Amino acid sequence: MSTSQDRASTAVPAQRQPELAEQTVVVIGGSGGIGLETARRARSEGADVILTGRNPDRLSQAAGEVGARDTAAFDAKDTAALARFFQGLPAPIDHVMITASGPSYGPLLQMDPGEIPAALSDHLLLALEITRCAVAKMRPGGTLLFMGSSGTQRVSPGQGIAAAAGAALPPFTATLALEIAPVRINLIAAGFVDTGLSARLLGDKIEDRRTELREKLPIGRVVGPADVAALAVHIMANTAITGSTYTIDGGQLLVS
Repeated sequence: MSTSQDRASTAVPAQRQPELAEQTVVVIGGSGGIGLETARRARSEGADVILTGRNPDRLSQAAGEVGARDTAAFDAKDTAALARFFQGLPAPIDHVMITASGPSYGPLLQMDPGEIPAALSDHLLLALEITRCAVAKMRPGGTLLFMGSSGTQRVSPGQGIAAAAGAALPPFTATLALEIAPVRINLIAAGFVDTGLSARLLGDKIEDRRTELREKLPIGRVVGPADVAALAVHIMANTAITGSTYTIDGGQLLVS
């Protein structure tokens, strides 16, 4: 006769179900960096992924890496192309992540006055246009997920207008969350993330930056695309989250 201890020792552990099974994730700017890593993570959690980007070759390579269901090569700032893309998607989709575009940096006094309106509004306008195009195709409970910067929460020399532009994103996100409910909308505010883009921007200073952050950050390491992707997929899967801003910077704001 078996004992309860015998039964416990032979019990098969319950298998964890994928968090995004039978869901569709669209990544605007998914050919590299955070977007590609989020697509990879979403696929590992059972989702179908659709990637967009400007470079067809990079997009094709990225799609092969993650097993994307489909791709579309276009500039997300082209509103006509953006509308055609979403109109052509078979409904429904569940989540849309936007990693394309970003704030402008540089000394304020050196900016051409004609550049200021675009620097303040381009990121917001892109997010708004994608929301308009996407929301009719999305299932209730799915999320639009914007990318912002935690660095805009504090001003610093050379940051220029980026802090002002970034400060608008949290209330913008919260307001849209009320307007598009029951579809959700959330914002990730990332600090330095060790991507190929970061390496290209910093050039031969990239290793100095990595060393500085390893020594300075409370987590003792540099934040990578996989860290942001893990947060993004959690926000997609947790249907209680909307109108929220999540900072992911390894504690950089605490020690700046």
